[in-house]
Amino acid sequence: MVFQCQRDSWARQFSTRVVSCREAELRPEGGGEPIRGFQVVLEDTILFPEGGGQPDDRGLIGAVPVLRVTRRGAQAVHFVESALEPGSAVLLSLDWERRFDHMQQHSGQHLITAMAERMFGFKTTSWELGRQQCVIELNTPSMTAAQMEALEQSVNEKIRERIPVTVRELAADDPEVETVRSRGLPGDYTGPVRVVDIEGIDSNMCCGTHVSNLSDLQAIKLLCTEKGKKNKTNLVFLAGNRLLKSVEQSHRTEKALTSLLKNGPGEHVEAVKRLQSSVKLLQKNNLNLLRDIAVLIARDFKSKPVQSPLFVLHRKEGDSEFMNIIANEIGKEETLLFLTVGDEKEAGLFLLAGSAEAVENLGQATFLCKVAELLEGKGAGKRGRYQGKATKMSRRGEVQALLEEFISQQRDEA
Repeated sequence: MVFQCQRDSWARQFSTRVVSCREAELRPEGGGEPIRGFQVVLEDTILFPEGGGQPDDRGLIGAVPVLRVTRRGAQAVHFVESALEPGSAVLLSLDWERRFDHMQQHSGQHLITAMAERMFGFKTTSWELGRQQCVIELNTPSMTAAQMEALEQSVNEKIRERIPVTVRELAADDPEVETVRSRGLPGDYTGPVRVVDIEGIDSNMCCGTHVSNLSDLQAIKLLCTEKGKKNKTNLVFLAGNRLLKSVEQSHRTEKALTSLLKNGPGEHVEAVKRLQSSVKLLQKNNLNLLRDIAVLIARDFKSKPVQSPLFVLHRKEGDSEFMNIIANEIGKEETLLFLTVGDEKEAGLFLLAGSAEAVENLGQATFLCKVAELLEGKGAGKRGRYQGKATKMSRRGEVQALLEEFISQQRDEA
């Protein structure tokens, strides 16, 4: 069960033949409807099937894109959307950028794992090659900043020493198999055992693709540690081109912040802290002003000699508290309030308030459902109030017309 991609991780093209092709479905990784296509088995492949913590490769069979590669027993199964003729000769082409990234991260994990165990006795229990970052699960409840710094310095020294990385195959019954680091073989594994050696540092049973020299890793950055499960620690890292891309992104962010904050990178944190304090103070003052405005609006309504049975108000700035203060201040059970806050063209909030009986009658007359439908929102109510979120604030006028109709009907019935 050793494929060409494992014998030569640097091969970017490979000629082979189609062994079989059968209809199948592929469930997308991000969810969604299954993709109808075909599972293709080749005589051999340079496209790595997922395994050992390493994701699968991408590439082309002729001009047909390969969407997934998985292992089934001793076979690599390629999922494609177009049928391929069994027995036909095909040329495989590899998505090299994806492959080399996986090689750098995987070999980087081997190096970090070996040095963490050698320096501190921290054994690796699992690892994940993620799309953005890689995570090594270490069998330790914690890792200090000093230990992290020492480990990072050590692995980068090994990279600069240009230490070779080699792959060898051992028979399954070879006594040497017992001497190499391993988390065990899959239950359906057949064939020779593959061992990846970092000269003088590590021997590890592994099915993945790897660089041929530690210098190919360029550099490794240990980003942080996170609390893991069952008293373990997750160590997050980047290697090679991922690290370079991260530095590039950080530099772009730094330049943007320098332009916005009008100061140097060393002063960014303090500048943001000052801005946060200012924003909190402004928010507090704004809330106080909104409360005062709410009280004044309610008092103005109550001061009028003749008060309408329906009070309608919309304000762009405001929140649920603003609307409830108005409702509390007016407090007249004979008055029905329809209050809304938010941008005319965007989402907002609404409140219907009045006597418990009036709001209950609205519910019985299915008006509340109509209100929610018109505003394209949803709400809930109790004790004479029905409030919620709306996405169609521009239809407030139609809600007002419904409420006026309801009040007219109530008058007629009285």
